[in-house]
Amino acid sequence: MESLANLAVAGAFMAGLGIVLALLLAFANKKLYVFEDPRIGEVEELLPKSNCGACGQAGCRDFAEKVVGGSIIPAQCTVSSPQQRQGIADLLGVAAGTVEKKVARLACGGGQHVAFLRARYEGLKTCRAAAVVSGGGKECAWGCLGLADCANVCTFDAIAMDAHGLPVVDSEKCTACNDCVEVCPKGLFSLEPISHRLWVACKNQADGDTAEASCEVACTACGKCVADSPFKLMQLAGNLAVVNYDWNDRASRVPIERCPTGAILWFETPDRPLKGAAAKKILRNDPLPLRY
Repeated sequence: MESLANLAVAGAFMAGLGIVLALLLAFANKKLYVFEDPRIGEVEELLPKSNCGACGQAGCRDFAEKVVGGSIIPAQCTVSSPQQRQGIADLLGVAAGTVEKKVARLACGGGQHVAFLRARYEGLKTCRAAAVVSGGGKECAWGCLGLADCANVCTFDAIAMDAHGLPVVDSEKCTACNDCVEVCPKGLFSLEPISHRLWVACKNQADGDTAEASCEVACTACGKCVADSPFKLMQLAGNLAVVNYDWNDRASRVPIERCPTGAILWFETPDRPLKGAAAKKILRNDPLPLRY
């Protein structure tokens, strides 16, 4: 009988404890509950779920939270189609907004047919691996290594390698996700608004003669583009011409016309870079031989 009584007491204690804990949990749930707007999930369902970061957020869920909160606009998801962005805007009762499209641009024109090699790299076929071995095999220490890390990392198939081992960006497919920027060991990619039509396709910091001796299309810092451009639009920084995009409203193709190597480009369309009239004509298609 005593054991039965003990069991009854234990059972009653456990039941009472369960009730107390349940009440505490219910109280805590009420006090600590954080409301989540159900529209966040609805917006997330309308997104492409690529989690690419092109919008500047950590992923699609983070974007959905921010757009529902009103801190960003639907148009900031550049991966979505116009119909998807409008669907989000209609769901939230806001304007879709507009965001200037950005594309990845390469600051190098030194393909295998115009840039000399000082050594032939043999090893893991990635730019990052080659860069570890004395900077890669190119004579220009700033040049594209051409092993397609950028093309391989692009999940939108927006980058393809041309016949001369240079990456070419398809502006229609490019979402400005930043993957190519991060993967390039030479730091040659940047994300540029399509209104930035004047472009320096070179990062060589050597003096003019040395730069041109290693790559026929290198910027030689001759200063002709600076002399021809409107005040402050272009300047020389060390041994390289640079564009001051704070004065982009003054940009035209005038600064490219006397560039002797064609390192200064004008994007007639996002996929059609033009060289100036004075740029040397490159007729060679075969790769240049090893210098030494």
